[in-house]
Amino acid sequence: MGEVEPRKRVSPVKNFVAGGVGGACLLLAGHPLDTIKVRLQTQPRSLSSQYVLYTGTYDCLRKTLLKEGVLGLYRGMGAPLAGMAPMMAISFFGFGLGKQLLQPDPNTPLTYPQIYLAGMLAGVFTTVIVAPGERIKCLLQVQSTTGQMKYAGPLDCAVKLYKAQGLRSVYKGTVLTLIRDVPSNGVYFLTYEYLKNSLTPEGQSVKELSTPRILLAGGMAGILNWVVALPPDVLKSNFQTAGEGRYRGVLDVLRELVQEEGVRVLYKGFNAVMLRAFPANAACFLGFEVGLKCLNWLAPDW
Repeated sequence: MGEVEPRKRVSPVKNFVAGGVGGACLLLAGHPLDTIKVRLQTQPRSLSSQYVLYTGTYDCLRKTLLKEGVLGLYRGMGAPLAGMAPMMAISFFGFGLGKQLLQPDPNTPLTYPQIYLAGMLAGVFTTVIVAPGERIKCLLQVQSTTGQMKYAGPLDCAVKLYKAQGLRSVYKGTVLTLIRDVPSNGVYFLTYEYLKNSLTPEGQSVKELSTPRILLAGGMAGILNWVVALPPDVLKSNFQTAGEGRYRGVLDVLRELVQEEGVRVLYKGFNAVMLRAFPANAACFLGFEVGLKCLNWLAPDW
């Protein structure tokens, strides 16, 4: 495969801070459609389409707005907001670390398979934060559809989960989070790096890439990321919001969902995910690039 241009060594502190800015931008742009995605994925299953709670993305959006207002779309945002900035900071840090490990000599360009492996490392790094944050977020997002407001907010949810069964309950779904995030993060960063290089005009540096092209590269990276991540994400959402003892493990969730609704269930919420993926991830990478440029201007010697 092709090679990317040699990169200047970047300060881990700058990568961490700029990644946090990107994470905040991603969440603000994408959380409403994430709420719709989770509600579609976890709604009670019915043999007849006449009796399902939501018939699709638009129907879920309309009913959420009518019943809960705009704030309903941001339900459960506290947990990911507290986790998203450090999570994306760690993700970009992990990606940078992976590139350093695979590129001892900064003058030797990385190949695209190496970029993919570095992205996979970023997925491993982020799971420690992502798994409990996703567990809390999903429980808060679906509780209003069940009519039982069991948790007052993210902190209350975390405390009750911990009191019930300790860290095991808080980290429920960690294996599925790894299955989702490790390969998809590889695709995510590989796509962004590949498109950045492809969109850079002849004779220019990739660092001079225009804002519209950064948005295009980031948005497409988000779309391809979710093409890979959505099936394990459906399994994860159902596993994390299920009652204790409902599923014995990953294969049990997969078997039951496919038996009840067919293979198509693995792409449940596809429209909501794809509508969210482009703007949210375009905002994320733009936030990262702008944050990095600001840090380079404010503290060039870091």
